[in-house]
Formats: sequence, C-alpha cells, structure tokens
Amino acid sequence: MSDALAGGSLTFNPLYKEVKYRITRSLIAGEWKPGDAIPSESRLAESFNVSVGTVRKAIDELVAEKILLRQQGRGTFVTTHSEDRTLYYFFHIVGKDGAKETPAHELLAFDKCKADAEAARRLGIARGERVLHISNLLKLAGVPVILDEIVLPGSRFPDLNETAFASREGTIYAFYQARYGINVVRINERLSAALPDARTANLLGVRVASPVLVIKRVAYTYHDAPVEMRTSWVNTENHEYLSDLWKNEGG
Repeated sequence: MSDALAGGSLTFNPLYKEVKYRITRSLIAGEWKPGDAIPSESRLAESFNVSVGTVRKAIDELVAEKILLRQQGRGTFVTTHSEDRTLYYFFHIVGKDGAKETPAHELLAFDKCKADAEAARRLGIARGERVLHISNLLKLAGVPVILDEIVLPGSRFPDLNETAFASREGTIYAFYQARYGINVVRINERLSAALPDARTANLLGVRVASPVLVIKRVAYTYHDAPVEMRTSWVNTENHEYLSDLWKNEGG
C-alpha cells in the first residue's frame, strides 16, 4: 500500500474524517484509477488501526458524495464519468415532458486568455493567470438549446488544445478524467434570468428581448478544488431545468 495510506497517528476528530481524508489523498495520488476497486474495509481498518465501523462510515460519506460506488457482492469502486452518469448527475436540462436526452455538441471557439476577476475568484487563481475559454453549443433533437461558455485554469490543463477538445470521445467530464486524471465530484450552480446579447440570441434562435435561463456553474474535484467555471445560456421555450435532489442524493 502506498505512502498515502501508510500508517501513522490519526489526528482528526472524529477518526472517520481522517480515514476519509487519507482515502481521498490516495485517490488524488492516483493509487486507484477510475473504475478500480479500493481495498476491503477490513484491510483499510487494519492499515489505519481503526475499527471496520470507522472505515465504513468514511466510505459511506465518499459513496454519498459520488466519489466511490458500492456494487453489491463485488466491492467498492472509484467512480467513473460514464455518459449515463454524467447525464444523470450533472445535466439538468429536460424537455417540458421531463424527458432527458444526450445533447449533440458543436465547438464554436477555443481561445487562450487571461483570467478576469470573476474567473480568478471562482477558480481560486490569480487575476491575469492563463485560462482557456471554450464556447460550446449543445443541441437537443437537432435544435440549439444551450450555449456553454467554459473557462479552465491553464495550469490544470497544460497541453489542452482545440483539436484535442473537439475530437474527444464521450463527455467533457469523462475527457477531464481520462486525459488529466481530474475527477469532477460535485458542482455548484446558480440560476438566474437575463437578456442574451446578439450573438447568443442568434445561436439559440431567440429574440434579444426574450429572457433566457442563465446557469453559472463551478465544478470541483477532490478537497473542493475548483477545476472549471461554466456559464450556460438556455433557451427554455421547449425545455426547462430539473433538479431531483432526492434522486441525486440517494443515487
């Protein structure tokens, strides 16, 4: 077992928080990749010199946070960003009838620029630091519905370019995970209504004078480290935002 899970004095109170921290630290270190099984609860308990119940409570929290996934009769695994999981947990735009579908995407722009005040604050970086700005148009049933303006810290995605982003397989979060080892484990979203500018209105097929839904999202990896800022402009003529908290929490 790696140094990340090596023994030593447990310092947090309650103890399960320290166990949770060390398991998370091992995930960050890459000891277990997405889809890998972690050691059994009894083995972890022996390594930490704590009870199985303490380990189980730590794992329970990591499962509730969608960082780990229990599979009955098989064990506990590191969560992967499959298309189904991303659609279920992170994509909240549905038809008026509640139907959800996987969007088709069109890359509109990929630029390197400097972080403004908002990006610096939300991404926890210095103002003026290099960032990547990506414009991505999402279509549902062939109709443009969402314009995503994505900002990424350049330090976390050092070699990312337009070709790599445009040719990715699967979802954006799966791409982050597979290429950079960045596992998005939670998002924070703020919703409002605003009038689109002329470019946004044209892309979404709405009038400039028609309010659209605006979703400001920050995506986080382990230890609440921000890895992406995203502003989504949504045409709600035939679609709406749905967040089923009980399902998302109960998973």
